[in-house]
Amino acid sequence: MTARAIHRPVGNVTRGTTHPNRLRRMDRWIVAVQGRALRCAVDPVAVDLGYGAAPWTAVELLERLRGAAPRTRVVGVEIEPARVAAAKRYERDGLVFVHGGFEIPTVGRAVLIRAANVLRQYDEGEVPGVWERLCGRLAPDGLLVEGTCDEIGRRHVWVALGPEGPRTVTFATRLGSLERPSDLAERLPKALIHRNVPGESVYGFLRDFDRAWAAAAPYASYGARQRWMRAVRDLAGDWPVVDGPGRWRQGEVTVAWEALKPRG
Repeated sequence: MTARAIHRPVGNVTRGTTHPNRLRRMDRWIVAVQGRALRCAVDPVAVDLGYGAAPWTAVELLERLRGAAPRTRVVGVEIEPARVAAAKRYERDGLVFVHGGFEIPTVGRAVLIRAANVLRQYDEGEVPGVWERLCGRLAPDGLLVEGTCDEIGRRHVWVALGPEGPRTVTFATRLGSLERPSDLAERLPKALIHRNVPGESVYGFLRDFDRAWAAAAPYASYGARQRWMRAVRDLAGDWPVVDGPGRWRQGEVTVAWEALKPRG
């Protein structure tokens, strides 16, 4: 069995907005970071929490994860019963859809929980409790990826958490659509979006990123990718950037949570 019996799902119904390929940037990062853990797991279960009104993101997650870890199974979890019923016809080997919420109604613990565009509709004060609950459903080497993106997946920001709590924040974008790095502020996850004000760390980070981007303007003649990479390289002199050029080239940068977490 893949799912366990539940009573009342924990959480609220979301708007359910979804589009094909909306989460491709997040999924690409997940494959790079968590692919090995999925390959090594005895029971490599990944959860797509709150997949929305259509099951596209769960279907795509299975395809992308199986490219790196062929035994991976994906469980799509939705709190709205009608969405689960509509998704059932898309079930296949390795993919099921179940009714549930933050309790994560799976047998055993997940190696991956992806919660994209779910907590954006909650109050900031509710986030720590939800994170703690979800992290409690992770395997020892599991990863929770929680964040927000725009409607067509050009701009993402997400937090990665292990069983112990938050680890990193990743900013990812389609570079050709970016005017300045602080454009990503509107996609900050709920834990950070109200902290983009003077005196908060995330505000200082985006301010410094814009400055590095402006200083890297001469590299624009070589393309937006080269400008981004130069800006991130300069930014890493003052901020704890934890990835390298291979990820920067994808239009990403990942920073330690401790450097960006809310103050007070």
